[in-house]
Amino acid sequence: MRARREISVKIPAGVGDGMRVRLAAQGEVGPGGGPAGDLYVEVHEQAHDVFVRDGDDLHFTISVPMAEAALGTSVTVNVIGDGDTEITIVPGTQPASVITLRGLGMPRLRSEARGDLHAHIEVTVPTKLDARAKELLDEFKGRSTDQAAVRTTRTATATSGGGGLFSRLRETFSGR
Repeated sequence: MRARREISVKIPAGVGDGMRVRLAAQGEVGPGGGPAGDLYVEVHEQAHDVFVRDGDDLHFTISVPMAEAALGTSVTVNVIGDGDTEITIVPGTQPASVITLRGLGMPRLRSEARGDLHAHIEVTVPTKLDARAKELLDEFKGRSTDQAAVRTTRTATATSGGGGLFSRLRETFSGR
């Protein structure tokens, strides 16, 4: 006789997409009324709005205004399982920099160890400036001592496709 029933399944920390969890003696009854077989539950992860998983490591993007990247700041991030964690953006942080926080990623399966959390820094440049802001940026440009960076910036061309760093990371890790 077939019947439907609900079973609660404990998914161990660190299980990844496509892994299976075995539930002993929870399957169908064996031939001739023999003992029940095992039931296998296949795990499928849902994409997270902020974090991208790469094995035991987590990646995410922090958008930092240009002035804060130059002067330094700190950002509070809600880390899965750890609550709020403060990330320090050091003065002079460059676009596409990566800050790695050891041991704040996903738990490793059957272990107390954890992967790393990688914060990818995306420096945002203002698109609209008032007269005073333009004046201040012109003054800054005149005082800038990093002339090599200025020359490099003038000759650089945009090579990235559409989307920001987070979109490119998601595409990379999802295989698209």
